[in-house]
Amino acid sequence: MLIRSGARVALLAMLIPLVVACGKDKAATRPDEGRSAPVPVTMLVVQPSAWSDTLQAIGTAKARESVTLTSKVSEVVQDVHFESGDEVRAGAPLITLRGDSQRASLVEAQATFAEADRLYRRQVTLADQQLVARASLDTQKAIRDAAAARVQQTRSDIGDRNVRAPFAGVLGIRQVSPGALITPSTVIATLDDISRVYVDFPVPESQLANVANGQTLLAHSTSYPGRDFEGVVSTIDARIDAATRAVVVRGDFPNPDRALRPGMLMEVQLSRPERQALIVPEIALVQVGRDTFVYRVKADGSVEQAKVEVGARSSGKAEITQGIKAGERIVVDGTGKLRAGSKVVDGKAPRAQKPAAAKG
Repeated sequence: MLIRSGARVALLAMLIPLVVACGKDKAATRPDEGRSAPVPVTMLVVQPSAWSDTLQAIGTAKARESVTLTSKVSEVVQDVHFESGDEVRAGAPLITLRGDSQRASLVEAQATFAEADRLYRRQVTLADQQLVARASLDTQKAIRDAAAARVQQTRSDIGDRNVRAPFAGVLGIRQVSPGALITPSTVIATLDDISRVYVDFPVPESQLANVANGQTLLAHSTSYPGRDFEGVVSTIDARIDAATRAVVVRGDFPNPDRALRPGMLMEVQLSRPERQALIVPEIALVQVGRDTFVYRVKADGSVEQAKVEVGARSSGKAEITQGIKAGERIVVDGTGKLRAGSKVVDGKAPRAQKPAAAKG
């Protein structure tokens, strides 16, 4: 028993220095465990540069003037003076309705007016000679004026039986034929002035300051691949839609060859003048919810999140309107590996070479 106890004491005496040595080695490595190597990233010094972009939107073509032709009265069609697709001038007759009764009424009203006017003139002469009372003259004048009004009303009724083009344009498909009974709800045809067309399209409220009357527009239609239709901004709506936060802009497009038709879906591009702006690659932007930020590199090599406002985007680049200034460095590539306070190093910068070991 004494021998075994002495062996144990000797063994413990041998192990204690080893444990102490291991503890010293671990303690020596602890300061390095908290340190992390800088993350290699691609950096960019933000500087103002020339920037020219376009606003794109979708709109529907509308005729400069457009109307659905109907009759004001119910009557039988007597004559049709046009064919489908005709171009007509303003005031051209389109259809004539039967009006025999109205023409007879006009003859009767004209005869009544002629008699009332003759009696009135006679009483004027007698009144000047003080042979009739002034009241009788006033009564006859009222009778004459009423007869004149009936003549005018009958002529208007006859005019309502002649449907004319209210403006010059192109007629659509004819919907009536001679002998048909039409009512005010019956469509005769459509009439569109397509010598010029309008395209209404929405522009976000944030871009309203960049839109002005007279700016150049380009429009494209799937009906004519590769063809550009040139126009200008003619009107900006006075109100902004509270639901969409957009304003309606109207483009005016010449259409001499009648290629554009009402109802066409048009892709509109609004070119804005060249200006100086802070431009960064879109990959530098980090989106978190509704907020957009970039990683700004501080003087000590660490990064911080800088919330930015983004303007227009085009071809993989974005305009920064607020949040960073010219001359500041931001991280372009490698943002997914970062968090606020991370140390970074420019991966494109040449690394310092290690000194060669001394021979020897």
